[in-house]
Amino acid sequence: MTMLFRASPLRPLRLAPATILLLAAHTMLAAPPAAPAAASQAEPDRSSAYFHYGLAHLYEEMAVNLGRPDYATQAVEEYKLALNADPDSVQLADGLADLYFKIGRIPDAVAAAQEQVKKNPDDVEAHSLLGTVYLRSLSDQPGAQATEMLQLAIAEYETIARLKPNDIETKLLLGRLYGLNHDSAKAEAEFKDAQKIDADSEEAVLNMANLYSEEGDSQRAADTLSSIPVNDRTARIEYALGAALSQLKKPKEAAAAYRRSLDLDPDNPDVERGLANALFEDGQLDEALKAFNDLAASDPQDVQSENHISDMIHVSDIQRQQGHYDDALATVQKAKLQAQDSIALSFNEALIYDALGKFSQATDDLTGILASTARPDGKYSDQEKSNRALFLGRLGIVYREENKTAEAAAVYKQIVDFGGDYAEAGYQGEIDAYRDAHQWKDLSATAAEAAKALPKDHAIQMVYAQQLADTGRVDEGLALARTQLTGTPDDLDVHERFAEFYIRLKRFKEAGEQLDKADAMATKPEEKLYMFFLRGEFFDRQKMYDQAEAQFRRALAIDPRNPGVLNYLGYMLADQGQKLPEALKMISQAVDLEPQNGAYLDSLGWVYFKTGQYPQAEENLRKANERMNTDPTVHDHLGEVYEKTGKLKMAVAQWERSMTEYAHSLPADADPEDVQKVQHKLESARVKLAKLNTSSSSEKEAK
Repeated sequence: MTMLFRASPLRPLRLAPATILLLAAHTMLAAPPAAPAAASQAEPDRSSAYFHYGLAHLYEEMAVNLGRPDYATQAVEEYKLALNADPDSVQLADGLADLYFKIGRIPDAVAAAQEQVKKNPDDVEAHSLLGTVYLRSLSDQPGAQATEMLQLAIAEYETIARLKPNDIETKLLLGRLYGLNHDSAKAEAEFKDAQKIDADSEEAVLNMANLYSEEGDSQRAADTLSSIPVNDRTARIEYALGAALSQLKKPKEAAAAYRRSLDLDPDNPDVERGLANALFEDGQLDEALKAFNDLAASDPQDVQSENHISDMIHVSDIQRQQGHYDDALATVQKAKLQAQDSIALSFNEALIYDALGKFSQATDDLTGILASTARPDGKYSDQEKSNRALFLGRLGIVYREENKTAEAAAVYKQIVDFGGDYAEAGYQGEIDAYRDAHQWKDLSATAAEAAKALPKDHAIQMVYAQQLADTGRVDEGLALARTQLTGTPDDLDVHERFAEFYIRLKRFKEAGEQLDKADAMATKPEEKLYMFFLRGEFFDRQKMYDQAEAQFRRALAIDPRNPGVLNYLGYMLADQGQKLPEALKMISQAVDLEPQNGAYLDSLGWVYFKTGQYPQAEENLRKANERMNTDPTVHDHLGEVYEKTGKLKMAVAQWERSMTEYAHSLPADADPEDVQKVQHKLESARVKLAKLNTSSSSEKEAK
């Protein structure tokens, strides 16, 4: 089917209706125009031109109404005859170019419009046709050609804006084109001009807010939308405001905006889904669960759509966060029966198995996904690489939890093979796997290999620098780290890593200086959050707990559901025996968000121990030990629980294991004070155990 039968007219024809033209055509056929006198041969024959235009328009309408391509061809021929009779007619030239476009003869349309622009530079219709052609060609062209089409489209709409300075639609479209061209200043100017033309324009406000969101300035987007009085906001404006507030990690306010949108436009599934997500992010799990269940049930015939699958995954995720792991697994498995080819459902099933400690089933799911999406030639699109790196990364984590270091390293090497940013992630995963296993020789070799392979990657170079310092080559590591500073915005990451570097070396003066430099460069909310987190760690390592707590709370003010911050602050409070109910709430929330995280499970077990809930403490510490059994702190905590519950022999075994892991740890990971505490507990427990054994033997002899 040609474009003629799908495209709607680009502009209304400003001539007589077809019935009148048909009558006119019959009249002209009955009385053809007299031949002009020889003296006027150069004059346009407008009567003949009108006659042929009438036929052209008639054939064009018949082609559309009857679906006859042959009529479209006849319409083109009639346009040409009309132009032969009146070559300078702008209307006829525009009509022919427009017809070419409608029937899919794009090169002819472009050529005709360009010829017309040469003759009449201010012909708005010709410029509009060219702009439309270039605009629609954007998505069909590869990289460089798409860029060229974008520039051509911008040039045409700039001309149209000059010729039609008060046309709001042109201003909005030109603004969007500038946005695609990453020219934010010009885009903003066009949207503001559109607002001057129509102060109440919904599209101008929405386009402005969207521009700010795409720039990563969600606060400015929210401010733009909030500036509209509540009573004047449309459903679309409230929906966009909800999305901006969600980006700002303000789920409660986002939910209110989504509700106002639904009041204006009920039963909008996109808004309902936004509200459900906001409720979920706000921790209103019961309401969110109901909302996602309602969405999933709203169209039972659409069980294989991405939205339905996403809704079911959210239902499962909420059930998991509520501690209902069996229900979560059942939800995903039920959805899989309806959408058996869904990779997303299989992946989430693997996450639940992992959370349940069923590592073999999680591995089966992940290896199955990788096998089903593998390409024999090993060539993947960018999106396929992204997905595959995600699956491989999760499989690597599961292998690490199973203490299968070699398998984990092999998986991460596959990510490295994708190159680019994936190489950094793959090397980092491989390094972490060796660190978990205390395989320092392999870690050093991999860090050196990564640094050599990615000489311009600041993150990898800093990892290698850190490893040099950890293995006693501090000056060499610092020298390498300093070379990563470039005087560009990338220095933010370098200063942050430098701060971590010095904190780890307990060189707190230098760490503070690096934090100050990084803080001056951090402008975005997520950057500020990480700065507060680092400062919290900075104070915690110096046992300045009040200052540390203040920094962590500032981070939580930006993102109240950040699991890393919740866990760190909760653990610090629990370890000090302070604010234990709040500490338990924080750590529980972190575990709900990341149930597979061994460090969070250890924190949860420790806060349960501190509150005297020993069965829960043992359960969670055992789970943590399953995932990170080379961590001396986890073994120390288990030893505490076992001693408290009268399992002295098991406590001794855990403290012995803790001392073994400390002996295999890097100096920076083995605080002498912590090691001494464990050693003291171990010796005391051994004495107690010996006394118990002696007493037991004496009792047996007495009997």
